[in-house]
Amino acid sequence: MNAYINPPKRMPLLLRFGIWIAERKTGRPMLAARLLAWYPKAAIGAGVMEGLVAHKCGKVTARLLKLVRLQVSFMASCPFCIDMNSAGYADFGISDSEIEVLQGRRGLDELDSLSREERLALRYARALTATPVTMDSGLLGELLATFSEREMVVIASTTAQVNFWTRMVQGLGVPPAGFSETCSILRLEDYATLDTAVRSGVRP
Repeated sequence: MNAYINPPKRMPLLLRFGIWIAERKTGRPMLAARLLAWYPKAAIGAGVMEGLVAHKCGKVTARLLKLVRLQVSFMASCPFCIDMNSAGYADFGISDSEIEVLQGRRGLDELDSLSREERLALRYARALTATPVTMDSGLLGELLATFSEREMVVIASTTAQVNFWTRMVQGLGVPPAGFSETCSILRLEDYATLDTAVRSGVRP
């Protein structure tokens, strides 16, 4: 499957070097980065944002952030983001049953394996990803009573960062990069947002 557009044949040397590093690190072609090279400021800005994302902070563990990234990816129905953000999910202790919760196939309170902090962070991510954004005073009170100001910023910025990528890659028609395509529990085919003509390889 192709994206809606092709990458530019020429790009600035610094940008080309950055993409080379990213592709070497991931072992996958970074088509999204190559497409953004049409507007280098966007490519550089996205690269800086990606390089500064949080990985853990106090009660906001690496597992919690992995859950948040996956939750946003599923809510935005973004196959590329689901594929990328699910890579190695079992290494974070995330079970298939928890994946089903993130997909909305099971209730958030059905599993004891999700901590109170994780449930709360997922509710926060869901509220911030909904359109329009829906924040109620009850949720806000729980968040303020549970997380520090710094921790709230980490969760909110992580949620926003994934939302940025879901819109960007779907707007450009970037297909999954192949990090987790063979994992059936992810059901990537159910989250395709491209129309029939594009899925069959016909460019608009």
